[in-house]
Amino acid sequence: MCGINGIALSSRSKKQINESILRRMTDVISHRGPDGDGIFIDENIGLGHRRLSIVDVAHGAQPMFNRDKSITIIYNGEVYNHSDYRAELEAKGYVFQNNSDTETIIHLYEEYGVKCVEKLRGMFAFAIWDKREKTLFIARDRLGVKPLYYVHDEQGNLFFGSEIKTLLEANAIKPEINYNALPDQFANHGTSRDETLFKNVKRLLPGHFLIWKDGNLKIEEFWDVKFEPKHEEKSDRDYIEEWRELFKKSVKLRLMADVPLGMFLSGGIDSSAICAMMAEMVDEPIKTFSVGFKEREANEFEYARIVSKAFKTEHHEITITPEQFFAELPNLVWHEDEPIGFIASVPLYFVSKLAQKHVKVVLTGEGSDEILAGYGRYAKTLQLLNYGEKYESFTPSFVRSAVKSGVAAFGGKLNRTFLSREADIENLFFDNFGIYPKAMQKNLFSNQTKAQIADENPYSYQNEWLEKTDAKDVLDKLLYADTKTYLHELLMKQDQMSMAASIESRVPFLDHKLVEFTAKMPTKMKLRGKDTKWILREAMKGILPDEILNRSKMGFPVPIGNWFRNEYKHIVDEYVLSERAISRGIFNADFVRDIVAKHSLGENHDERIWSLVNFEIWQRGFFDGEVSENKST
Repeated sequence: MCGINGIALSSRSKKQINESILRRMTDVISHRGPDGDGIFIDENIGLGHRRLSIVDVAHGAQPMFNRDKSITIIYNGEVYNHSDYRAELEAKGYVFQNNSDTETIIHLYEEYGVKCVEKLRGMFAFAIWDKREKTLFIARDRLGVKPLYYVHDEQGNLFFGSEIKTLLEANAIKPEINYNALPDQFANHGTSRDETLFKNVKRLLPGHFLIWKDGNLKIEEFWDVKFEPKHEEKSDRDYIEEWRELFKKSVKLRLMADVPLGMFLSGGIDSSAICAMMAEMVDEPIKTFSVGFKEREANEFEYARIVSKAFKTEHHEITITPEQFFAELPNLVWHEDEPIGFIASVPLYFVSKLAQKHVKVVLTGEGSDEILAGYGRYAKTLQLLNYGEKYESFTPSFVRSAVKSGVAAFGGKLNRTFLSREADIENLFFDNFGIYPKAMQKNLFSNQTKAQIADENPYSYQNEWLEKTDAKDVLDKLLYADTKTYLHELLMKQDQMSMAASIESRVPFLDHKLVEFTAKMPTKMKLRGKDTKWILREAMKGILPDEILNRSKMGFPVPIGNWFRNEYKHIVDEYVLSERAISRGIFNADFVRDIVAKHSLGENHDERIWSLVNFEIWQRGFFDGEVSENKST
């Protein structure tokens, strides 16, 4: 796990690489690689690398070259099947200088060109400068576990990096808000396609590669998850056994390391399943790490301890105070580069700091919910869509209009059903579970902000993904959309918060072989009635304690609502209601004050207020220049 960055200057720009700028780009992400650094300059190409040593610690320094130095690579991630290709490549005449996966990628590129990405099993974002072809080849892993951001300017110059702050250090852009991304951001925890909140900064989408040649840019997709055709019908038992073996293989692959390794253990079924698989494969006790708060409803220590005891792990815990939580928040927004969409990012950082004292690599349960229908909203949506379709078929339109008016007048939970909404995926899934749904966004933004937004529908990109997928079943469509949007933002949280603590996190549930198999299973293997992650629960029967198998999902609970309502209301006063925040003119001040007042009186608007707090912290850091004091961790 590392950090990469680079500059490619077109002949039109008539510029040369400035080594000091390249060095600043590399140094600003030193937290991603405290074990070493390197830069490479070849006329109009500059590459920078920060290294966190995991595999072949002694010999894996980067940038790395092929034998005649015509190929140069900088690489962030881990390819778990790299050793599978050594014999084949050696038979073809390639000579290996070390045991790193980085060198394997170089030789695979020499042999197969851009199709080398199809052979890689793991998480990666890398850039290869091919001096012979004068091309820069940049690729990102299939699910988007590793990040890659870029700016392609009017002169054809390309700037890229693992984090947006590298682009700011290069002065590739002047920090400006991307107003078109605001509806998406405030509905969906983050932006949903290649857009970011910084104007002109894009991200390379998961499963895509980019080729730059003298200012010209070409982007292609090399992988997408397919749901059709479904597997040939098998018995439940056959599905369970095959799925469990794929999961076990995925966990085993992610134990590849030459440094100490552990895992994040929440006590939920996902991390507990990983722990169970690891326990069969390692000789020493697994080092496990948990995080929580003093509030009873906001920690899962009890369940994590049950799993730790069952598998005899070396267990470590950290309890966060609200003082620590808010003191670290500006620093973490700096690490995230954008407003922190998920409240759980903060405890994730603290448990990463705890783990970093003992290990360099952790396994984590991210991704299970999106491939196995683990969220309660899936079952609720399917039920609402089913009833809604029947309701619209048998009820005259004038009756539906009258009912809708009545529901609107009285409010309550019926506002989130087909009685008040159109019975389609956008309204009953995306908008129903959005932070600021469409109706609320009409009042959220000021008139001057709305005038700068080209498309006010916050679900445009989600709808594009629905059009793109080959899924026929409604549940599969929901899972596909979440894999492309919601999961991507979760993975950025996972990457940036763990790397802020200089620790690598690996995600066994997102091995692409496992994802592909799971996608093509019948949906009843994922969601059966209200039983979420059905196949995982069945696969873990007799392995995990019953208390874990049968408990309901908690996520990463954070008591932010009570904090904002009581002893930490001053945080809201400062970052949401202050004259400084209001005077920016982005939001409708009256509406924002009303949301805060309703929350203070007992309504739950915790995520809405959280998004406003983070947006203001983000602006103060990246636009007002208050970031320098927060760079150290």
